[in-house]
This record gives sequence, C-alpha cells and structure tokens, in this order.
Amino acid sequence: MDPFDTVTGIAVPLDRANIDTDAIIPKQFLKSIKRSGFGDNLFDEWRYLDHGEPGKTVMDRPENKDFVLNQDRYRGGRILLARDNFGCGSSREHAVWALRDYGIHVVIAPSFADIFYNNCFKNGLLPIVLDKDSVDQIFLQIFENEGYALTVKLEEQMVILPTGSSFHFDIDIGRKVRLLKGLDDIDLTLQHSDQIQSYEERTRSTFPWLFEDIN
Repeated sequence: MDPFDTVTGIAVPLDRANIDTDAIIPKQFLKSIKRSGFGDNLFDEWRYLDHGEPGKTVMDRPENKDFVLNQDRYRGGRILLARDNFGCGSSREHAVWALRDYGIHVVIAPSFADIFYNNCFKNGLLPIVLDKDSVDQIFLQIFENEGYALTVKLEEQMVILPTGSSFHFDIDIGRKVRLLKGLDDIDLTLQHSDQIQSYEERTRSTFPWLFEDIN
C-alpha cells in the first residue's frame, strides 16, 4: 500500500443510508482476487442503465445521469460522504478494492459496518466516523457549493472544510500507523522476518523429521 497522510479532493455526496457491499460492487464482478480493475464497476447498478458483466467495456455503456458519480461537478472526487451503516451486507473485500481503484481515498459517514470498516485499513482506505450533525453540515455545504473540496489530515486527525473550520476524528493508533506507513497485513508480517526465520531454523533443528520429504 502507498503511505497515507493528507488528502485534498472534491467531496462526493452519496445521500443514502445502509449502502451495502453488493451495491458498492455487484456479485458478478467478484471473480478476480486482484485488487485492481474494479473501479469501472463501482456502484455499477446505479451508475449505468444496462446490466454489467465482467469483461464488458464501460466505454459505450449508457450512464445514469442522475447518479452522483456521473455528474460533472463530482467526477474525479477523492472523498466520499455517506450516511449511516455504510458497507453493510456481505464481507467482500472487493468493495474496498473498488472504491480505491476508482480513486476514493476517504469515506466519511456517521457509522460503518464492522467488517467493511476493518477491511478499509487493510487496503489503504480511510473510513472516518463523524457525528450526524457534522455530516449533515458537510452535505449541505457540498450541495450549495460546486467544486467543494475537503482536506483530510491523518496525522492531525482532522477534516478541514474550505471555510477553514474543521472536525476532529478518532482512530485507533495502530491502524493510524499502518495507514501512515502504508503497511498491509503482509508488510506487518515481513517486519518480523528475522524472528520468523530464527523460529523456523530452531524448529528444523529440534524436529528434523517434520521437514523430511515424504515420497
């Protein structure tokens, strides 16, 4: 993962509660275990007027002009603003992959589904919990101001509005460090590679029969 520190970008208002992972990335696109290639099909059933299938180019697909990601003022947005219980439903990690592959770095909501929330930190996406009144305020300002951009500073744990006012958010220190250093689960494990190697060598010496080839 790339290290995460400060993100400034257009805020995209997705004014719905209980957005589940099947809406974020529909089930037919779950056939790959790579983390890339899912961005084109993010919110597929809401973004397009036809039915999407894996391997089908999106270049000629008819867009739903009413959906927020297809509106010119929000194209290229890096910060997603949503309502309660974002990421509910199944535990598919692909939902986070799709958001990141599209270009979303931060999701702000009053609450998240637990599994989705945990998956975010493993894949370089920052989920920020703000209280409902703060989220309502940001929604209102986005709707009233085209080109509305937020700045998110992970080190300071701040969401900064264009007016200069800000909101503080809480985050577990371990997860914060992971994002700041760009460490996924494999990276964390490799930090202990010397200890792992020493353990393997001791085990091989103590129990050599465990490592004998079985013909």
